[in-house]
Amino acid sequence: MMAMARRTSDGDRLLLVLGALANPHRLRIVAALAEESTYVSQLARDLGLSRPLLHMHLQRLQAAGLITDRMEISDDGKAMRWVAVTDFALQLDAASIAAAAPTLTDPPSADGRTKGKN
Repeated sequence: MMAMARRTSDGDRLLLVLGALANPHRLRIVAALAEESTYVSQLARDLGLSRPLLHMHLQRLQAAGLITDRMEISDDGKAMRWVAVTDFALQLDAASIAAAAPTLTDPPSADGRTKGKN
């Protein structure tokens, strides 16, 4: 039987955001986009990253809700992906972690079952 999709808990969301930010390339991407939104090709040149590597990092940041993107068509007909940082704030202290911890969903075990359930 297929499990129904659940809304991401506060704890799961915190892990998603922290995981997305736990990489020096992704921190540099967020920092660059905080200064100015730009096209993927320009961002890759500015940061000295290959476009495939940059795309992988952008996917992680977008999944965490830290960046947005849109496609634009240039005057010569080329599709260009425009990326921008979202307006996010992260409060991280012992109290916010304590509040998020009880909302974490249990990861599935190796056999695909949720821990603590038969």
